[in-house]
Amino acid sequence: MASQILLLSIPLLFISLLAYASFFTSFAYSGTGAEVANGRKQAEALLKWKASLYNQSQSLLSSWDGDRPCNWVGIRCDTSGIVTNISLSHYRLRGTLNSLRFSSFPNLIKLILRNNSLYGSVPSHIGNLSNLIILDLSLNSISGNIPPEVGKLVSLYLLDFSKNNLSGVLPTSIGNLSNLSFLYLYENKLSGFIPREVGMLEHLSTLHLADNNFEGPIPASIGNMKSLTSLDLASNYLTGAIPASLGNLRNLSALSLGKNNLSGPVPPEMNNLTHLSFLQIGSNRLSGNLPQDVCLGGLLSYFGAMDNYFTGPIPKSLKNCSRLVRLRLERNQLNGNISEAFGTHPHLYYMDLSDNELHGELSWKWEQFNNLTTFRISGNKISGEIPAALGKATRLQALDLSSNQLVGRIPKELGNLKLIKLELNDNKLSGDIPFDVASLSDLERLGLAANNFSATILKQLSKCSKLIFLNMSKNRFTGIIPAETGSLQYSLQSLDLSWNSLMGDIAPELGQLQRLEVLNLSHNMLSGLIPTSFSKLQSLTKVDVSYNKLEGPIPDTKAFREAPFEAIRNNTNLCGNATGLEACAALKKNKTVHKKGPKVVFFTVFSLLGGLLGLMVGFLIFFQRRRKKRLMETPQRDVPARWCLGGELRYEDIIEATEEFNSKYCIGTGGYGVVYKAVLPSEQVLAVKKFHQTAEVEMTTLKAFRSEIDVLMCIRHRNIVKLYGFCSHAKHSFLVYEFVERGSLRKVLNDEDQAANMDWDKRINLIKGVANALSYMHHDCSPPIIHRDISSNNVLLDSEYEAHVSDFGTARLLMPDSSNWTSFAGTFGYTAPELAYTMKVDEKCDVYSFGVVTLEVMMGKHPGDFISSLMLSASTSSSSSPFGHNTLLKDVLDQRLPPPEIKPGKGVAHVAKLAFACLQTDPHHRPTMRQVSTELTTRWPPLPKLFSTMELEDILVHRNDIG
Repeated sequence: MASQILLLSIPLLFISLLAYASFFTSFAYSGTGAEVANGRKQAEALLKWKASLYNQSQSLLSSWDGDRPCNWVGIRCDTSGIVTNISLSHYRLRGTLNSLRFSSFPNLIKLILRNNSLYGSVPSHIGNLSNLIILDLSLNSISGNIPPEVGKLVSLYLLDFSKNNLSGVLPTSIGNLSNLSFLYLYENKLSGFIPREVGMLEHLSTLHLADNNFEGPIPASIGNMKSLTSLDLASNYLTGAIPASLGNLRNLSALSLGKNNLSGPVPPEMNNLTHLSFLQIGSNRLSGNLPQDVCLGGLLSYFGAMDNYFTGPIPKSLKNCSRLVRLRLERNQLNGNISEAFGTHPHLYYMDLSDNELHGELSWKWEQFNNLTTFRISGNKISGEIPAALGKATRLQALDLSSNQLVGRIPKELGNLKLIKLELNDNKLSGDIPFDVASLSDLERLGLAANNFSATILKQLSKCSKLIFLNMSKNRFTGIIPAETGSLQYSLQSLDLSWNSLMGDIAPELGQLQRLEVLNLSHNMLSGLIPTSFSKLQSLTKVDVSYNKLEGPIPDTKAFREAPFEAIRNNTNLCGNATGLEACAALKKNKTVHKKGPKVVFFTVFSLLGGLLGLMVGFLIFFQRRRKKRLMETPQRDVPARWCLGGELRYEDIIEATEEFNSKYCIGTGGYGVVYKAVLPSEQVLAVKKFHQTAEVEMTTLKAFRSEIDVLMCIRHRNIVKLYGFCSHAKHSFLVYEFVERGSLRKVLNDEDQAANMDWDKRINLIKGVANALSYMHHDCSPPIIHRDISSNNVLLDSEYEAHVSDFGTARLLMPDSSNWTSFAGTFGYTAPELAYTMKVDEKCDVYSFGVVTLEVMMGKHPGDFISSLMLSASTSSSSSPFGHNTLLKDVLDQRLPPPEIKPGKGVAHVAKLAFACLQTDPHHRPTMRQVSTELTTRWPPLPKLFSTMELEDILVHRNDIG
């Protein structure tokens, strides 16, 4: 019976096993099908994105093929074949994220596309990645706003969008990321306010928003982020006070608020941050005392509070701050006695306390600063002697004690140090240098100016073979300049020995200083000739030999030829081709004449006049017979122009290149002539201005021709066109100068494509260039030069939209004894209003024209009636004019460009303020071009309100705040 049951049960068991196996086979098959389906769906999404990338990027993803992405490069899956990780850092991928369908990857945990060439915006459908933990798109070129859908990624632990071109405001939805620990958004163009919802990220440990354009106050809600260990808001435009709530962040180890516009005192609650190792609050407008317990926890290693308005003493807690590595408190108003301010600092290597009001003596235990490499305390009221114990800071390389009240001698112990920079200027030190300077073999800068040093200049200085900068001016040094100084030929770039009692001849060996750029030997008793070896000083750009007893010709170098008269005046008998000097030939002749009697003088002069008359007749006959002979001259004040692989530029080259001034080469016309483009056989491109030579305009043209030559030959500036040569010929008179690619500013503004490419940064830089050129002409030339015809036609733009002021045909030198009354010159629409009733010309006429050109650049067209309407509105407070007080600034700007963002917006507002200041009717109220140029190179002040809401009145009320 049992056997029968067994026999019957075997087939049943077999049937059951088959059925069971069939069930599992069916289940397994269905699972594989799901895997295949998911794989195909995700493969399809990835391949579609790959196809949207550039060809080179596609080749880098060659393994992306088929329908199983788990085996592809940069792709990771879980056990069921679902993609969970896309990591393609440093793959040089180029394209956008728009074609990457994120909805196909619901289980994605990591998306890392760091350091590629991705551009475009962050797609809003990125919010579908609800399980994402790490999102890293840093080091790309992604632009646009951060989409609010990022707030849906509630599982995020790390979010890194740093080093892109993102802009706009930080979305408030970011406060939903409650699991976020690391947020990196630095080095973008994000703007607006930091939303208070950021404070909802209570678990965040690192918040890095540096190098953006955030403005407004720091939200107090940041104090709710109790888990924060690192907070970086540096290099933004944040305003207001540091919120006291930051004192709640007791786990904070790094805090950086530098380079903002924060103001007011540091809240005392900051003393609660006892875990800080890094604190940077420099470059703000903070005031009051520094936090006295800043190192209460003893962990502080970096403390930067420079460039603020702090007062009071150095924090007491720093004395016992043994972990301190770097301390920067320069450029504040700190006061108090420094004698006992510091203690033991074995790790400190950089310390700068310059430009404060500290007093006391340097009576520190310098052997406890055994890692200090840089110590600066210039511009204070430190007294006493330089301590000999300073020599125990054996690693010191840069020491700056200048502009204090130090007395006594330099301690010989300083000779034990391996100094690279030693600055002791402007003290009351005396004696001589007591140690062998040869021991300072690494010295690059030595400043001893404005002290009471005496004796002779040490010959041993020549053994400092790395010396670049040497300033020993305003002392009592005597004797001669050591010839050994010339051995510093491969290093010395600046030498100042002025205001001493040096005498004798200048050593010819100084002509060996082939890298010398600045030389000042003024206010001594040097005599004799300037050595001919000085003609080898081709790197020299600035020289001053005034107030000596020098005589003879000046060296034939650019620095001497272009030196202002103040730099060569008050010598015995200098001569040469420079402002204020007689020509050497005339000087010799005058000496000879003075030695001869009246009869000899009479016969000599009579003979010379007769000879000169005969010579003139001979020249007239010669030129009549040789009318077709062509002569090209080059400016005598500069190195002759050389072209065509060393050949001289010739008249024939210009005639051939322009086909004898064929109209097809014309690139511009003006009142005095026509401008042509000339391409030489060497492919050198030149601009040639050919002057009209009709009988009616001959005298006017000749005057303009000579004026332009006189002006351009005397000046050299990066924003002024360079004159290469000129030709005075019976048939043609013309100038040859550098070719500026884009042509006139007016032409560019009238070209829709070029104007659209000239963004706000380019326009502001263009205006800076014009301002710098005019500032140079008005304030750095002797005598000063006024242009008299600044207009958009006479500002040329190169390929980078850099400005070059041109057309000096109407320019005038402001001679100190002249009345400067003149006939009208200039372009209507750009000339100052005072020229309507007076012809007295000064530099303020150029200032007005600059204001018109500036508005033209910002508006994209000539201001026309805007200026008169604007000034009427400003003077009458009337809103009836077309440009009343309620007119928005953005509405009068060039509408071909989008409104400027935060950073360029500040520049645009500041430039507009300068333009309105230059356009004031009373010339005495206009700024100088030096003031304008300085204002354009300083940091833009914060906007009083959002740029989009700024009115013209907001600009006009501040137009006098310059200088």
